[in-house]
Amino acid sequence: MIAPAGKKSPIEEASRMRFPIRAGRFLGLALALSIALGSGLGVVSAAQAATRVAVFDFELLDTSSEVDIRGPKPEEKRRLDLITEEVRRRLKEAGYDVLDLSPQRAQITEATPFRNCNGCELPIAQALGAQIEVIGLVQKVSNLILNINFQLRDAATGEVLRAGSADIRNNTDESWLRGISYLVRNRLLDPPLTGKAAP
Repeated sequence: MIAPAGKKSPIEEASRMRFPIRAGRFLGLALALSIALGSGLGVVSAAQAATRVAVFDFELLDTSSEVDIRGPKPEEKRRLDLITEEVRRRLKEAGYDVLDLSPQRAQITEATPFRNCNGCELPIAQALGAQIEVIGLVQKVSNLILNINFQLRDAATGEVLRAGSADIRNNTDESWLRGISYLVRNRLLDPPLTGKAAP
């Protein structure tokens, strides 16, 4: 059918009208897809939130002839703080959310030493919101022979997920740091942690 001059045929009119409708549908689909993708990314982001870990202060068990009933010597207390902070730093670099223990400091002081309390630190870790926890112990056999130990535990159940031990020689900052560095590299983070203990 031929339309009069200046007037579009029904086919041309239909073609002209259909395009805006299709464009509108396309824009609607694009908007819906964008919203869906945005929601999906939000879910992925939440799922990838860093694992929360409570790293408790390393303790000293002195079984040497130099044992002091008042507790660790000042330089040994400083070294305990030194290796504790090193573990926290390395876990943070590995992608973990290392929690601040200060909200439970009074409970920690009352419960320590953790080596004698059979899991009494677990409620403290849970109160902090931790999913996993690290506890550590340095055994001093003599001023020459020491041993650094750690356990990584499920904060909900107390299950030991990973553990390690390293003998060190000499009671110095350097030897303590060398020992804890070895444990972090070769026991705590290697092979990579999986499941709920993954970063």
